[in-house]
Amino acid sequence: MDVDGRARILTLIPAFNEEASISSTIQGLRRTIDGVEIVVVDDGSEDDTAALAEAAGASVMQMPGNLGKGAAVNRAFTELDLSDDDVLLLIDADLGDSSAEGVKLVSALIDGEADMVIAIFDKPRRPGGFGLVKGLARWGIKRLGSFYVQAPLSGQRAMKASLFREVGGLDGGYGMETGLTIDALRLGYKIKEVSTKMSHNETGRDIVGFTHRGRQFKAVASAILKRALRLNTRPNKAKSMKRTAP
Repeated sequence: MDVDGRARILTLIPAFNEEASISSTIQGLRRTIDGVEIVVVDDGSEDDTAALAEAAGASVMQMPGNLGKGAAVNRAFTELDLSDDDVLLLIDADLGDSSAEGVKLVSALIDGEADMVIAIFDKPRRPGGFGLVKGLARWGIKRLGSFYVQAPLSGQRAMKASLFREVGGLDGGYGMETGLTIDALRLGYKIKEVSTKMSHNETGRDIVGFTHRGRQFKAVASAILKRALRLNTRPNKAKSMKRTAP
């Protein structure tokens, strides 16, 4: 994709101990999005993630420790000089070559199809959880944002910097995507999901996987509860009139 000077595209990649995939993730983005700026936020990695990211041509920001994905993205956004019309692409570090599919999100955003574009992944290669976390996130988004999201936990998203700025940043922990989606909908922004062939590291039905999903469930529940207490249980109709989600 050649943006022909129409937009500045900045990709933020929070990364923690992702030396196995960070180089190919960066290369995949460069292969399909001409002129993309890539910033890897090293979230306290203990391996060669930062060095490999620099070698692949990305700029690297160092967090003081492992503070989590939301904190990493928030810091990068705060420190970078972004105008409202700049395109912000959030990509996970473990996508590898499939990060090339990020161009679909950017294209849909630039073409005006939505204010936030979310990637839907291919079917997982192995059985994961039982859908409890995803179901909770969908319920919370539907309840507070009146919108059904197929991939509520997807961290692969494109949006204008102005949206991120108005939302006020991300929650920490695994509830960040759910919170971001609810906040954007409550502000009247239009969201669209796009099917991709992205893939990433998957957790299975073992102790590690169940522990991970337990933490996810708690964080998603917290993000929903926080917004339910802060907001009315119905969308802000006055603001929703400016953009209506399909």
